[in-house]
Amino acid sequence: MAADPEPETIPDRDVVPDPDSLPDPRELRARSRSLTIRDRQRIRRRIDRAKRIREHGRRARALQDIAARITAGEALVERRRRAVPDLSYPAELPVTAARDDLLTAMRDHQVIVVAGETGSGKSTQLPKLCLELGRGVHGTIAHTQPRRIAARSIARRVAEELGVERPVVASSVRFDDQASDETLVRVMTDGLLLAEIDRDPLLRRYDTIIVDEAHERSLNVDVLLGYLARVLPKRPDLGVVITSATIDTERIAAHFEAPVVTVSGRTHPVEIRHRPLADTTDQPTAIADAVVELLDDPVVDGGDVLVFCSGEREIDDATTAIAATERPEVEVLPLFARLPTAEQQRVFEPHDGRRVIVATNVAETSLTVPGIRAVVDAGTARIARAGRRTKVQRLPVEPISQASAAQRAGRCGRLGPGVCIRLYDEDDLAARPAYTEPEILRTNLAAVVLRLASLGIHDLGSFSFIDPPDRRRIADAERLLVELQALDPSAVDDRDRLTPLGRRLARLPLDPRLGRMVLQAEREGCVSEAIVVAAALSIVDPRERIDGDDDPHAVDREDGSDVVAWLRLWDRVRAARRGSSRRAFRRWCDEQRLHAGRVHEWQDLVRQLRTTLDELDVTRSSAPDDHDALHRSLLAGALTHVGLLDRRTGEHRGVRGTRFRVSGRSAVPRRARWVVAAELVETNRLQGRTAARVRPEWIEELADHLVERSWSEPSWDAERGAAVIDERVELHGLAIVRGRTVPLAVVDVEAARRWFIEHALVRGEWGRREQ
Repeated sequence: MAADPEPETIPDRDVVPDPDSLPDPRELRARSRSLTIRDRQRIRRRIDRAKRIREHGRRARALQDIAARITAGEALVERRRRAVPDLSYPAELPVTAARDDLLTAMRDHQVIVVAGETGSGKSTQLPKLCLELGRGVHGTIAHTQPRRIAARSIARRVAEELGVERPVVASSVRFDDQASDETLVRVMTDGLLLAEIDRDPLLRRYDTIIVDEAHERSLNVDVLLGYLARVLPKRPDLGVVITSATIDTERIAAHFEAPVVTVSGRTHPVEIRHRPLADTTDQPTAIADAVVELLDDPVVDGGDVLVFCSGEREIDDATTAIAATERPEVEVLPLFARLPTAEQQRVFEPHDGRRVIVATNVAETSLTVPGIRAVVDAGTARIARAGRRTKVQRLPVEPISQASAAQRAGRCGRLGPGVCIRLYDEDDLAARPAYTEPEILRTNLAAVVLRLASLGIHDLGSFSFIDPPDRRRIADAERLLVELQALDPSAVDDRDRLTPLGRRLARLPLDPRLGRMVLQAEREGCVSEAIVVAAALSIVDPRERIDGDDDPHAVDREDGSDVVAWLRLWDRVRAARRGSSRRAFRRWCDEQRLHAGRVHEWQDLVRQLRTTLDELDVTRSSAPDDHDALHRSLLAGALTHVGLLDRRTGEHRGVRGTRFRVSGRSAVPRRARWVVAAELVETNRLQGRTAARVRPEWIEELADHLVERSWSEPSWDAERGAAVIDERVELHGLAIVRGRTVPLAVVDVEAARRWFIEHALVRGEWGRREQ
């Protein structure tokens, strides 16, 4: 958040002004109405504080300081007003035809829903309409996108159409915020806007919020929409525009009791051809065959082809197969969210010849790739899900919904007649669900529960979700937060449920499990090492997969720990970056088979974590050689990811009856007895990733609030002169301790007393050790 505007001159503290020359608080309050919404609130708080000051000199100086700040704030508003460019709208975009309807709806309603098919121009033209209504001057227009690639792309296109440069229109993504006090339109990820709520609960920085691509119903979008429903009554000056493809729009509109303005989209017919995979044909080959068919089709008329795959590995396989068709006149480009920015932007640049873009579902609704006249739809996508029984996050490849299939086909009907080849048949499509299930109904909600609890919202059942999540999923999330000691299950008052550790955890820009690891590292004395590992686990692995003996990352795995391997790689990265130019460092990354963009993201996140920990007064201790301390820190955040080796199968038995194998690329020996994994991910089978060896006594100590203890077979121990009993310690069904002998008095004092009387006093079995 930007600092308050500083006055141009600071009143002399040694001079007491004449009372008759002092600004009148009522006049200052009246002048504050012309400031930005955020400055207006700040100035009014200062005026109220100044009115309570009794000492004349201090009060006088406070009023003069306020007057100077108002003057600076008025100058800022004037600069913002002058920065509003001349507005024009491309006649060929369907949204332009609905301009008058949109302006009227936005003027008359606090919330509107704009429904339109892909390519109608909603994303680029709505910020202009807001500027035409006078918005963006007293508050910034926030324009949210579900993905960073879309935020950057749309900001660039809006700026080009308006003929302005940064910071008038700026993009804001994690680690790259180009906005300032001069920004009128801020295109940002929805996660970044949610993060601002901690510092600015009423979002006073903004006078308009455009929530784009709401139909995707991502977790962030659903939480943001629910939060806005609570904020709007307190912010009558805040306008909200929710855009959606024509998918279940009425549900969103009914939630806000908002009007729907429909904008036409695709204007050209799209021919659908079904080419289901034969038993003898793999998907990459089928994609390549479909691409060749479309490149030679006269209907496509020399246009580009867009191919939809489920993930990065599938994209690699498809691009290899297409390249093998030997069409040198065709350029093949990948497109996915984690691709470096420069590589992403290549698909939007003018070009000669023809292109085949091979993309994930990032190109389904978030981006409009220019020049597309044909689509190949593999019909699948990776969908995040959390298992109800195992509580494991899964990323299975699943068939897409009918709505997603329609969205993909619609990408090729904007410029002229298009062709879409689907690698599945019509009966398969008809059997699929109409819409993709909202993310909030299928993933772990721990981060949502924690964030809302930190904002004072403890009852998710009463939160304004469009589709309230299942109570069982809320309970699962709360159980995980209890496991992490972020929630107190015994608290009587909801306001006391969030523990001090939970409040600190909520402020870390990390998954709750990884955040717990970092906070445990404070106790273990290895914070500097823990944040490096936590940051690495928060991004896509920058290490390229290498099959063979020439793996440059093998040196990092020599300590037999995946966690320590990250530290070894971090040391190598820092040494290579020190004193190197950006180009030389990128060359080193290529030689080491590292993704340079992800390495930069890793470094940026480490810096952000250091700043956040400084704000939390966490001492950045270091213990580079104490690997046990780092492993215990990881264990604190992953207590239910522990496993005990089953020597018969080679698998590790985990909690709640799960079984997993340590990843094949792990540095941890396959036959390690006790292991912990930073994450358990189910693709074709359950795998433990980023693993380390641990000791059962560590598990018992850190999971003391979770373990169940049972006792059996009490007996008299003559050598001890006391009754003893066998103890068993279990963590959600996994035995941590078996058959440990402990004094009976620890379990039952009265029973121990009876045993002592019977055996020591009556039978004389006392002091037998001396005999």
